[in-house]
Amino acid sequence: MTLPSPCIDPPDIEGFPLPHLPHGVLIIDKPDGWTSHDVVMRVRAVLGIQKVGHAGTLDPHATGVLPVLIGKGTKIAQYLLDWDKEYVAVLQLGEKTDTQDAWGTILEKVSCESLSENDVRSVFKHFQGAITQVPPMYSAVKVGGQPLYKKARKGQTVERQAKTVVIHDMEIQRVALPEISFRVACSKGTYVRTLCADIGDRLGVGGHLKWLQRSRVGPLHLDQALNMESLTDVSQYDEAFYSLDHVLDGFPAVEVNGDDARKVLHGNAIPWNRIEITEEKVRKATPEEDRRVRVKNKDGVLLALGKGPSLQSGQSGPVLVIDTVLG
Repeated sequence: MTLPSPCIDPPDIEGFPLPHLPHGVLIIDKPDGWTSHDVVMRVRAVLGIQKVGHAGTLDPHATGVLPVLIGKGTKIAQYLLDWDKEYVAVLQLGEKTDTQDAWGTILEKVSCESLSENDVRSVFKHFQGAITQVPPMYSAVKVGGQPLYKKARKGQTVERQAKTVVIHDMEIQRVALPEISFRVACSKGTYVRTLCADIGDRLGVGGHLKWLQRSRVGPLHLDQALNMESLTDVSQYDEAFYSLDHVLDGFPAVEVNGDDARKVLHGNAIPWNRIEITEEKVRKATPEEDRRVRVKNKDGVLLALGKGPSLQSGQSGPVLVIDTVLG
């Protein structure tokens, strides 16, 4: 099936490009038919900023929260990818597809006449907590150095290792057989279309994902997100834009002073006994815990992300190790 091609040319607006944003994360509501890369290209063109990326790819037909990384925000993708996610989805029972969603080829159709709402609710209860999933063939997971979807497009099927994911919460919102609307909060790496296919198999009729919207990524919510039509209106950015310090505030902060602030910006480790620590959980941290922290200067400016107290060879005691320089 050919996807619609979004226009990614910059709009003809007075004063293009728009004023430069500080480094951080822009929450975008990705529209249907756009790839995550399409969104990045559009943001680059409209804002006139080359250093733009994203965290947590959405399939082309999925909509909802896409964290777009601006400037030095591109350095923190790995930390955002660890966040849990929340989705609203529609499961279509009675049809299996090769892609586990509505845009693949139907492989099998089974009547759902014998199913009841109680059957559905009973099976949903089995998909709570830690579960195992086999990554779908149509996915970006690499086997032998090649993404699975490339092999799938050639008609190949390869053995994939099951992995454990966590379903934190799942709530059925509407049962209108053969369709089930539900909300799910889950750990990183969870495939909602695989969840739909597995639920369908457990019910004995098969199933696929009919519709998907990502409503949350960590602390970033859909009601804060900017739609693509509003990209040219800077006044709409207030809720949609997070500074680096704001988006990383789940990590406790420590302070460095004087020449140590300059050394941090060069990625140098700092003796742990020279770090200013205000949070008790960091003060009591041991090398075994090795806590990740935001590193700031005396003026409260975010300089880097680091870990400590770390033990390193050649050091006389524990140190703050700098992972990512952001200042």
